[in-house]
Amino acid sequence: MSKKIDNAIGLYLDGIRDGDTTAIERYTGDRYTQHNTHVKDGKAGFSEFFKEFVVRNPKRDIQVIRSFEDGNMVFLHVYQSLNDGAAKWVTLDFFDTDNDDKLIEHWDVISEFNESNYGGHSSIDGGFRVIDLDRTNENKALIRSMIRDLYIDRTGMDSLEKYVSIDQFIQHTPNSADGIQAHRSFLKDPECPLHYKEVVLCVGSGNYVATLSKATWHGDEHAQADLFRIENGKVVEHWDASEKIPPKHEWLNAGKF
Repeated sequence: MSKKIDNAIGLYLDGIRDGDTTAIERYTGDRYTQHNTHVKDGKAGFSEFFKEFVVRNPKRDIQVIRSFEDGNMVFLHVYQSLNDGAAKWVTLDFFDTDNDDKLIEHWDVISEFNESNYGGHSSIDGGFRVIDLDRTNENKALIRSMIRDLYIDRTGMDSLEKYVSIDQFIQHTPNSADGIQAHRSFLKDPECPLHYKEVVLCVGSGNYVATLSKATWHGDEHAQADLFRIENGKVVEHWDASEKIPPKHEWLNAGKF
């Protein structure tokens, strides 16, 4: 595991799970720009928010399920169970790092954890094995193209097979079923509530690619994060999280993106 991944996981586990808010000093660089709109910028903003967080949530089970790096960027897929399961969350996190591998910027999307969808999959289950490192850039380009054609322009509905495997498509999104036909039906529904507007971040490692996008859900502004697993140039598995963006007057920093 690399130092930059160690730093991202360390901040989560030491600073949030274990309640040591001084961990922000160990794992971050000269600046710490925050895009979680409920948390102020900087190290002081992190400490202020999580000092109250650990008091409100004395029991914190936090598990990093998946992690990878792409250049200076780190991606984490995290499960949180608070106060013996009173609240359960799934988070997709993106970190930028400096030349010393310290964290300098953070984006996240948080959704309620879902135990089982129509295919019997939770928000986080499934394996994790990074392969095909030589295809990282190819797979990132595939996902950018897929999101543009299918989710932004919505012009590629009849060529879904160009991007998604016809043999296997494991879906972890709540209220969704496995398979390419179920995904086609969702996308072609004229009342489909989810509309992507722009890909903000795209990071990958081999057969995994994660994106952060601006989107709307039933017309409301959302942050949408997606994690894709790719085999032989086709998407075979998908996890995600979607979070409604609060009104601008409620932001404690420059915003979600």
